[in-house]
Amino acid sequence: MVYAISQQGKPLVPTKRHGKVRRLLKQGLAKVVKREPFTIQLLYDTTTYVQPVTVGIDIGSKTVGVSAITDKKEVFSSEIELRTDIKDLLCERREYRQLRRYRKTRYRKARFLNRRKPEGWLAPSLRWKVDAHIRIVNMLSKILPISKVIVEVAPFDTQKILNPDIQGEEYQNGVQKGFWDVREYCLWRAGYKSEVSGKKGVLEVHHIVPRSGGGTDNPSNLIVLTAQEHKAIHEGRLKIPKSKIEKVRILKDASHVSTIGWHIVNELKELYEDVRVTYGSITKAKRSEFGLEKTHRNDAYVIGGGTVQKRAKEWYFGKFFRRQNRSLHKVNPIKGGIRPVNTIKQSYGFRRFDKIEYEGKIGIIAGTRSSGYFVIRSLSGERIHDSVKYSKLKHFEKSKTIMLERREAAISSHD
Repeated sequence: MVYAISQQGKPLVPTKRHGKVRRLLKQGLAKVVKREPFTIQLLYDTTTYVQPVTVGIDIGSKTVGVSAITDKKEVFSSEIELRTDIKDLLCERREYRQLRRYRKTRYRKARFLNRRKPEGWLAPSLRWKVDAHIRIVNMLSKILPISKVIVEVAPFDTQKILNPDIQGEEYQNGVQKGFWDVREYCLWRAGYKSEVSGKKGVLEVHHIVPRSGGGTDNPSNLIVLTAQEHKAIHEGRLKIPKSKIEKVRILKDASHVSTIGWHIVNELKELYEDVRVTYGSITKAKRSEFGLEKTHRNDAYVIGGGTVQKRAKEWYFGKFFRRQNRSLHKVNPIKGGIRPVNTIKQSYGFRRFDKIEYEGKIGIIAGTRSSGYFVIRSLSGERIHDSVKYSKLKHFEKSKTIMLERREAAISSHD
């Protein structure tokens, strides 16, 4: 599939007419603006008529599924891995700042006014994941005429279960409407008795997954106990049975997805006119009906409204990379007290994560050396070579925040 944009930079309908594309490039009527996915820009005026494209997003904590569909076929399919190193990098930054405080620098008065969290605040790792989803849709909007975006926000519609007739603004009320806070709701849910033993008395709310371990204040991460039971659990004298935990337990990845889902939807609504939501139970039913295996891109295809359209014969594996490491030296010095250089920024015109060609294989530079010998890996991390001289490499594409790799799609019964 070749994607095209007009002379004014507006996205057009993609094409499979590779011969025509080749002639346009040879005659100077078009130019290549992106290698993956392969995109050209026309250098002459053309019609502005385009087919509307619907984008389905299967949001995830580690991998995002994306599918773009017209009325007749799927024109883009991708699975993109998100970064999971944000928290570790923040801890590393904290080490650098702590080290600075031990140096002979001017006294800085303690500040506490910058500790207040604004409304709608998200932890940096979650904030980055929300921004990453928005960035993916914005990337597609540059090569495809997007008219609608559909996002899967939760495994199932919990409010629909409690009230089958719910609609419109009633969704905004939620199951906790009328309760003072989350604690009061949990007590009501438990019938004002322990959810472990069924005893009444002085009740307290316990975090199943501790806040320090990534747990949230979501009601599904809270369980009601008596004061004695709560104390016994923290002292290690009592354990909550698995059967009780399974009723209210929430996993970390599921917590991340449920937390970022509506943030993604609300921010997309500020950028695109038609943004809709769906639920995992609906996706699963349709995927089973079509006989598709569970993958992120298959889920995205179903979310986008795929029915009997032709599936794309190629898809893109994508990965987010850190743009640059700004630290000059490693935090902890080796023997002798000398702090070594943290990373080689550039060597012989090559940078880390540049896409290159080596002996007919396309890979990325996973490690750089000042000697001009580099570590080459595939985008998914598979080994290609551990030490290749720069003279044997050919630049394919400069490093970017999102790198894509084209792959052939397996033929399914749905095709």
